[in-house]
Amino acid sequence: MPTTIAPRIRTLVLLFLAVTGALLAGAGQASAHAALTGSDPAQGTVVEKAPAQVSLTFSEQVSTGVDSVRVLDPKGRRVDTGEPSAVGGTTHAVRLHSGLPDGTYTVTYQVVSADSHPVAGAYTFSIGAPSATSVSATAREAGGGVVGRLYGFGRYLSYAGFIVLTGGAAFVLGCWPGGAGVRAVQRLVVSGWLALTSATLLLLLLRGSYTGSGRIGDVFDLDLLGQVLQTKPGAALVSRLLLLAAAALFIAVLFGAYDKREGEEKRDLTFGLAIGGTVVAAGLAASWAMAEHASTGLQPGIAMPVDVVHLLAVAGWLGGLCALLVALYRGDTPVEASVVRRFSRVAFGSVVTLVTTGAYQSWRQLGSWSAFTETRYGQLLLVKIGLVALLVGVAWISRRWTNRLGETAGAGAATTETTATEAAATGTATAKTASVETASVETAGAGAAGAAAKTGAGKASGPAAGSGSGSASGAGADDAERAVQLARQRAAVDATRQKRLRDADPHRLGLRRSVLAEAGVAVVLLVVATALTSTEPGRTEQAATAATAASSSSPATSGAVTLDMSFDTGGTDGKGVVSVDIDPARTGANEMHVYVTRPNGRAFDVPEVKVAFTLESKEIGPLPVTPDHITTGHWSANAVQIPMAGEWQVAVTVRTSDIDQVTVSKNAQIG
Repeated sequence: MPTTIAPRIRTLVLLFLAVTGALLAGAGQASAHAALTGSDPAQGTVVEKAPAQVSLTFSEQVSTGVDSVRVLDPKGRRVDTGEPSAVGGTTHAVRLHSGLPDGTYTVTYQVVSADSHPVAGAYTFSIGAPSATSVSATAREAGGGVVGRLYGFGRYLSYAGFIVLTGGAAFVLGCWPGGAGVRAVQRLVVSGWLALTSATLLLLLLRGSYTGSGRIGDVFDLDLLGQVLQTKPGAALVSRLLLLAAAALFIAVLFGAYDKREGEEKRDLTFGLAIGGTVVAAGLAASWAMAEHASTGLQPGIAMPVDVVHLLAVAGWLGGLCALLVALYRGDTPVEASVVRRFSRVAFGSVVTLVTTGAYQSWRQLGSWSAFTETRYGQLLLVKIGLVALLVGVAWISRRWTNRLGETAGAGAATTETTATEAAATGTATAKTASVETASVETAGAGAAGAAAKTGAGKASGPAAGSGSGSASGAGADDAERAVQLARQRAAVDATRQKRLRDADPHRLGLRRSVLAEAGVAVVLLVVATALTSTEPGRTEQAATAATAASSSSPATSGAVTLDMSFDTGGTDGKGVVSVDIDPARTGANEMHVYVTRPNGRAFDVPEVKVAFTLESKEIGPLPVTPDHITTGHWSANAVQIPMAGEWQVAVTVRTSDIDQVTVSKNAQIG
């Protein structure tokens, strides 16, 4: 009883679209992977005098442009001087015009995190006293709107294309060399290449607008495209396109010359294609690893190779599964049990690799068990782990069907051989009968022709005889054409009968259904895995939340901290007191003054003074600061960044001669 494949394929496609749409609808703007952890002036604060600059501190490195940070007065006019500059670590500052009047000012920012995702936000502070403002403090939308949704779709499509292209080609080369001549498998792999290529071009065109204005009209802005090509994500996309050109050559050889080779030549070509295909596939996987999560954060030198291996394992498993599904449902050539067993071994190795690399990635991106439930990344990861477990369970069922198929293969082969022998015998008998009948017809025809010749000998002429000969030739040609048509019809009927018998095999039918179920789960798994790549890692989210909470819990106007420390370098004139003033002693930018006095209280100069900040509880620091000499016994430093609230150790190194120096320290609560 043959089953109709179209409804099942439609169901699979609808499932993919439903899950994709749900994730896109619920995602809103793209999740940011860098978070604002501090600012100066801080959010909601009221400062007595106008600051010279506004500084923003992020949880990781970010890229900025001319309009990345804007400061607007109560009437919505810009009061900043232009492009922000890096002032140390992950802090960026923009200068303000002098003489700003009292009122409430709005700071808006839009930057690009180190793993290529846009980050946007806004907050307010006041000078003198709060006032009414015409500016909305709502964050500029980063990676949202039509452009954001198109960019998200392009990411999904690129991952799907890579998996189908890489896994399908690996399935043919490693599990089913005969599949190189199957049209359905060829179309699958080529469609994967087309999907990945078109998605890469789409992402390249959308990139500038996605991280900038968000306007669809900027998609074809050549100047913006030129700026994108100079960024790390742009270079990764261009590298992917170049590798896809090599992949096109690989596909042409795999489905062309490879299918026609036999024996030693085919083995040599298999080895060459395996080496070349592995290099191209690893390069394609690296185009993601070099521009996303793995390229930033903890241990990037280890994380990027691990990410490449992880992507290749996913492609080998899920892409090979797609190829097997197509071969079972669409292929005219039956898939042998040995092919399924080979793929089962490949899938098992891929699962082991995925578990190993996935465990490392989970530790790197989460950092704690609580992040599994407290962060969106951890929650999505739990869903992914559940889907992988479900997929492994369905794969185990497929393996059981494969074993049963292998057990009946011998009996099936014997039955096939017997049937073939009977068919050959029947064909021989039919051929003999046909030969006899043909001979009889020819004899009868010859006798009739002889009788006609004798009867009409006097009436027959040369042209008439020739005409009779031509009619006989035409009749023979018609008979030959009918014979060819009958042979084709018999072949089609035999193929249909064999396919019906094959489909009626309960073991093969069970295998097809379990593989279809695997593919359905794999579709959902792919969508969830792709959503993970656009979600802020749990480790970063928790660190940013802790820093923000510490900043918001500190008083809006922290008082200055003064630390007095006696020192003795052991040399001549080596005794004194060093005083460190930190104002306003909160997270973000601070002003620091250092005073050096003799034991009698008189200021005096020393050759060198250095300061270092260390937060031992968080293993941050030492953060060195070298203040500028202002006047006798006085040094100063502006915009000293304190990234996190806590009890900081302030260490001061005083050098009184070329060889005499000492370091003294005290702890102070900052923030």
